[in-house]
Amino acid sequence: MSDAVTLVSPFAGWLAPLDEVPDAVFAERMMGDGFAVDPVEGVLRAPATGEVISIPASAHAVTLRLDNGAELLLHIGLETVALNGRGFAARVVPGARVAAGDALIAFDLDEVALAARALITPVVVANQGYALALEPLGRMVEAGAPVGRVVRNAQEGAIARAASEVTAERSVRIAAAHGIHARPAARIAAALKPFLADVALHVADRSANARSTIALLGLGAGKDDEARIVATGSDAQAAVDAVAELILANFHEAAHAPVIRPAAAAHGPVRAAPGLAIGQAFQLRGVDLDVPADGAGAAAEQAALSGALAAIAAGLDGAHGTAAEIAEAHRALLADPELAAIAARHVGEGRSAAFAWRAATAEAAAALRATGDPLLIERIADLTDLERQVIARLLGATAPAAPLLPKGAILFGEDLLPSQFLGLDATRLAGICTARGGPTSHVAILAASAGVPMLVAAGEGVLAIADGTPVILDADAGTLAIGPEADALAEASARLAALRERRARELAAAHAPAHTADGTRIEVFANLGSVADAAAAVSAGAEGCGLLRTEFLFLDRETAPSEEEQRETYSAVAATLGERPLIVRTLDIGGDKPVPYLPMDGEENPALGLRGVRLTLARPDLMRVQLRAILRAVPVAQCRIMLPMVADLGDYRPVRALLDEVRAELGVAAAVPLGVMIETPAAALLAGQIAGEADFLSIGTNDLTQYTLAADRGNAAVSQRIDAMHPAVLRLVREVGRGAAAAGRWAGMCGGLASDPLAAPILIGLGITELSATPAQVPAVKAAVARFDMAACTALAARVCDAQSADEVRALAMEASA
Repeated sequence: MSDAVTLVSPFAGWLAPLDEVPDAVFAERMMGDGFAVDPVEGVLRAPATGEVISIPASAHAVTLRLDNGAELLLHIGLETVALNGRGFAARVVPGARVAAGDALIAFDLDEVALAARALITPVVVANQGYALALEPLGRMVEAGAPVGRVVRNAQEGAIARAASEVTAERSVRIAAAHGIHARPAARIAAALKPFLADVALHVADRSANARSTIALLGLGAGKDDEARIVATGSDAQAAVDAVAELILANFHEAAHAPVIRPAAAAHGPVRAAPGLAIGQAFQLRGVDLDVPADGAGAAAEQAALSGALAAIAAGLDGAHGTAAEIAEAHRALLADPELAAIAARHVGEGRSAAFAWRAATAEAAAALRATGDPLLIERIADLTDLERQVIARLLGATAPAAPLLPKGAILFGEDLLPSQFLGLDATRLAGICTARGGPTSHVAILAASAGVPMLVAAGEGVLAIADGTPVILDADAGTLAIGPEADALAEASARLAALRERRARELAAAHAPAHTADGTRIEVFANLGSVADAAAAVSAGAEGCGLLRTEFLFLDRETAPSEEEQRETYSAVAATLGERPLIVRTLDIGGDKPVPYLPMDGEENPALGLRGVRLTLARPDLMRVQLRAILRAVPVAQCRIMLPMVADLGDYRPVRALLDEVRAELGVAAAVPLGVMIETPAAALLAGQIAGEADFLSIGTNDLTQYTLAADRGNAAVSQRIDAMHPAVLRLVREVGRGAAAAGRWAGMCGGLASDPLAAPILIGLGITELSATPAQVPAVKAAVARFDMAACTALAARVCDAQSADEVRALAMEASA
């Protein structure tokens, strides 16, 4: 068997190092060393003589065994497995012998380029005992041009590395209050991504691979420990300095940042949906899938595992309701070299990818448990979560059936996805409490819309509450009583009965138009996400729809909805509302709501990235289809259209022009109002300018609050800061009210604050004349409007804008409502 095999380029294109592949699985060489080619032709050819080991049914990749035993994976593009073979045609079958230059896979260059995340094609050596010696990279090559050699027993690679090895060392003291826990470990690993050097961290007699979150957690490095950073490689000194500076900066965390221990959250629980509930605990637990022990070959199983890890990591870039800091730690775990090495060892022993991943996470969990540190033991839940996600991806498992809830269930779980909530029997669900999450997550919006009280960020301790335990969940007070005494149950029952009686009175009065006590007209609309929501809103007395979230049509599917499908849905919502106004928000995806048919590059901060109107301006084809569907579906007299995530008139004017074009195409002569959501501080401060051209303004407080207060709305660690009653947010609302009034436009609010009856008089005093609440809250908001006259609203608004905190604002509002 020859020790060295020459490799040629598998097609014409730009020859690049793996580091330039925008995917951590390949760029960080989790699969193995290699190179990449960004192709300019649609035929993948064999880079050397060998045997075809495997080609998946999707035909987007191929694995070859070369004559020296090296197993080479060629993966056309990134996230191309999602195409399910569309655009690909295999030219060989497993077991076939091929020579260098033989065609392996033909593909439609344009079709794949439009659908894939990227066309750049990694070529990696997937088995142990081989090294690459590559010719100069970063250049154009022709198909068949030599690009390097793959060498058996790593002699040539070792010689090349030895020439450039440099060692550097530095010692620093850890001053961070809680040492190296999950986020610092993830940040150390992330800080080393630009460097090639091998880096280790030494504390006392313990050492850890600094690129491994798992190894760093097991190090047990605490405050005041001396950390010695040692690196070997051409950029060793720079790598050591990067880690040292991160440690000296306390990992960019607050000096006295609270740590959430398993017993309780430092600031939780936090209200996500209002209300009071009495019921019995029911734990929502994940289910472990059975995995096959034996694999179908090391290369195929390693490729499958790498693909699954990449897919789950990509989902974290915009997973709905996912906290950014948790996602940061999860991405680091998915890219962890220690986990990858353990899994690779099991794969090399003939195990399946799913078996290997479960074994790797189990070993890592055991190492964390052995530390005895409660904070580190909490991270086992992260490993379990990722274990289940990756294994489900590998097995192609469908979502488990919704659990059968007992009557009056208080549902507990680590977190809850919108899809899980929608599968629950709402007639049996009394309340929800999650260990993690934030108060403006999508599931919180769903819970508020359904009138289900919800607490979030309650801490890991709630996951230990036994099923069937009596519980009082008071979301308004942010309290949870476990196994309450009889007196507490009786008092809560009396309060609940009084609440139900009050709600019955409010519902009976809710079908009359809303006015303040002195007769000022205030419209009370509802936020909708479906035809069923529209029916509930009408029953609750809503005077129209202030926000139709159209993304419910676009999520959880492989292709975008057609114009006709959209038209039918919008038409059904309009018909259900009767002649009541319908404000349709254009597509608001991207950021935390990604879709597979719109591949997007990973974003460091999706909340500040390509989302809302920014995305649809980049894809005017989607916007045109949606505008056509809206105009065909909704009668002109009823129709309003609203744009999300506008920052200034530069975001508004192109859509205005496109809407006029579409109106002309369809022969719609009458003007259709086009307004904007005020969700950014920029738009709030420029409200007067925007209202000079836009037909109306509507404030989305969920995003406006997170951007104003610099706190991620899905992050449990800062969820206590997300409060739209903060005076800074209310001052921006005042700017919107003033700007709209000066331009002769109306200003509304469709964000979460509009559903809070306590806020109604404040908002009216700030110049808001339309409140769009969740359907369940419409009667309560109407009742709150009727209790105040305009003079009282104006006086209260002035007082709260001068307050120093959200708590003070809320106290003033409660005093005024007493």
